[in-house]
Amino acid sequence: MELTLPPKVTDRAFARLAEIAELTGEVKSLRVAVDGGGCSGFQYDIRLDDAGADDLVLEKDGQKVLVDSVSLPFLANAVIDFTDELIGARFVVQNPNATSSCGCGTSFSI
Repeated sequence: MELTLPPKVTDRAFARLAEIAELTGEVKSLRVAVDGGGCSGFQYDIRLDDAGADDLVLEKDGQKVLVDSVSLPFLANAVIDFTDELIGARFVVQNPNATSSCGCGTSFSI
């Protein structure tokens, strides 16, 4: 049986979250959730939000990433990162549970 670990958040993602807080003057947590839908069955919902009662809180240097209890199994052993490429700058999820994903990178299937 494989050990199920919570997602990891890269230093780059935490640093970008700190930059956003500095630019906006408001400290918000980054919520990473999994919703039904999308072109491959599930899609990521990544947004700034406040913590809820059932959230797993991943924290570093005062910055927080939130994962709700329903999304947590879908994000086991995943890596939450920030990328700045030609196609744009965005938070991304590298998910070992996804068997396929679409070209946009926000939709996947298990």
